Amino acid sequence: MFLTPQPLTTDNAIGNGRVVIIFEYDGQAFHGWQYQKSGVRSVEGELAKAASRVADQPVNLVCAGRTDAGVHASFQVAHFDTSAIRNRRSWVMGMNTALPADISVHWAGMGEGDFHARFSAVYRRYRYVIFNHPVRPGIQRGQVSWTFRPLDELRMHRAAQALVGEHDFSAFRAAGCQSRTPVRFLEQIAVTRHGNFVVIDVQANAFLHHMVRNIAGALMAVGNGQQPESWISGILAGRDRKRAGVTAPPDGLYLVDVGYPSGFGVPKASCGPAFVNAWFDDAQNAPIEPTHIHPKQERSQP
Repeated sequence: MFLTPQPLTTDNAIGNGRVVIIFEYDGQAFHGWQYQKSGVRSVEGELAKAASRVADQPVNLVCAGRTDAGVHASFQVAHFDTSAIRNRRSWVMGMNTALPADISVHWAGMGEGDFHARFSAVYRRYRYVIFNHPVRPGIQRGQVSWTFRPLDELRMHRAAQALVGEHDFSAFRAAGCQSRTPVRFLEQIAVTRHGNFVVIDVQANAFLHHMVRNIAGALMAVGNGQQPESWISGILAGRDRKRAGVTAPPDGLYLVDVGYPSGFGVPKASCGPAFVNAWFDDAQNAPIEPTHIHPKQERSQP
């Protein structure tokens, strides 16, 4: 979860202002992050109830990036404002006592200065995990994507490099995406194989709705030989979502890191999820320093 241990201390006062939490969740049984008025289960809804119980007052949460139904997170960040004051251990253990088993809070701290979970973030990083085997998974169903067609991860990796840099990602944007611009800066993308698993590891300053799942679907079409490597650069340039193939399932998608300028004091992630973390070395699991930061997001050292 973290690059360095984060002990659950009791000698600090957190609250009477903006509280920041870091948590993980298994997205299988949730209708995504966002609270649903219909009463459908959501990550935000469960966390808001737990935080309100510990604070003994209603709270509203803002997260670093909304995830869709079925999508997981091994490192998600959110904030809420409250007049309540608790220590770190009380916030973390109190919320976990009130939460269902598929959400776990790992850290709580003060939101320094003008910290905002969404707008202060300078990058997000996802891993998409594919089980590449003739037989579908049983134990890990809902936690990994699956394709029975053999994938050539080297073809996928080479094709994916056309996406690196600042581009108009309209071809990989969901029809219902509400972002005002389709332009994003994709910092890095790597495709690697680990036995029967293929992992797509991608970082950008921000992502469009379904962007990672659409990229994964397109890369799998290259990996199984349905499309040539040059197809990725072609559909990127064409900016036409209808030419970009299918959207990959949500099952294998994990939010694994959200980065902030160091002045905010948010701990650094060791990228997950836990069963994938072990396949990579420390450098590959460590945060990737962004090269593209909007001036408004820059913050000096503390």
